[in-house]
Amino acid sequence: MTAAKRDDSRVFLPKVALDALIRAILDRGYELIGPTVADGAIIYDHITSVEDLPQGWTDLQQPGHYELVKRDDDRWFSYAVGPHSWKRHLFPPWITMFTAERGENGWAYHDATKEPPRYAFLGVRACELAAIAVQDRTLRDGDYADANYVARRERALLIAVHCAEPAATCFCTSMKTGPSCTSGFDLALTELDDGFVVDIGTPRGGELLSAVESRPVTKPQRRQATETHKQAVDKIERRLPTEGLRELLMANLEHPQWEAVAERCLSCANCTMVCPTCFCVSFDEVSDLRGERVERRRKWDSCFDTEFSYMNGGIVRDQIRWRYRQWLTHKLSTWHDQFGVSGCVGCGRCITWCPVGIDLTAEVAAIREQAP
Repeated sequence: MTAAKRDDSRVFLPKVALDALIRAILDRGYELIGPTVADGAIIYDHITSVEDLPQGWTDLQQPGHYELVKRDDDRWFSYAVGPHSWKRHLFPPWITMFTAERGENGWAYHDATKEPPRYAFLGVRACELAAIAVQDRTLRDGDYADANYVARRERALLIAVHCAEPAATCFCTSMKTGPSCTSGFDLALTELDDGFVVDIGTPRGGELLSAVESRPVTKPQRRQATETHKQAVDKIERRLPTEGLRELLMANLEHPQWEAVAERCLSCANCTMVCPTCFCVSFDEVSDLRGERVERRRKWDSCFDTEFSYMNGGIVRDQIRWRYRQWLTHKLSTWHDQFGVSGCVGCGRCITWCPVGIDLTAEVAAIREQAP
């Protein structure tokens, strides 16, 4: 069989050809990152073949609960998002910014910037494409671009997968970010029993696909793909009404619900660590034991960290209610003022991975119900 002509934005990739697609990605010099099972969860890590993928696995998610279970089929991508996001590769948890070494003539400073990895991401969901777009506005397109992020982002190849099994904590339909992928990808796959309907999003994606055997999409396959997308929408029950949300939160900064949530919140920062858009950082100077070499490191930080709001000799937000309020109002309200979009994409990670199961959609609903 020869490769299908690229006169259509869609082709069909037989199931047996997925491994060939993976090999084509690796042959082009990419580090392939995709879903795999480790430590009781589906995480993103290096992939070298279909054997690394979570075939036949899905996840059950509820507030404060995540569980892997076996499926009764052998699909590779029938799960929702897990604790990892692509942020950890585009905006790593820590990097060395520069080093300083003491020599005979004093201190010498060196830029620690390295050539960024050439990543290919496999399995990117619609909400995650939206999250990458949010980070683009924050870290690439503004007045103060992050050079490390820009370099990684420009080299990244995005192979998306239309979501078929959203979690009970997902609310992407409320945020208009999913579950189907509409833009921002090089290729987007819809998984069927016998293969994938593939949407070609860019010439780079089309060139990659030309290296593997594919077929024209049939009408039954198009119908199956459409039905898969529709069923995913129907499965999402959690809602976060967004009309007037910014104004609602800013008009209720002293609402008693902030104290109510503070009685449950551990201020552990799990929600910000798993969030695909949070970008707060801090900087440390790390010295060797002899004091002759120092590294300046940037690391992820969180507005839930007590020390994060330290300034002028004191901590500004020394109560949990104020830290939770800062996070939620920034995510859903003042992010619009800074970047013109919401900081939330409805992926539900913050709900699933909160140890006490705090649900931001429920907190907003409580404020809305009790607002004057």
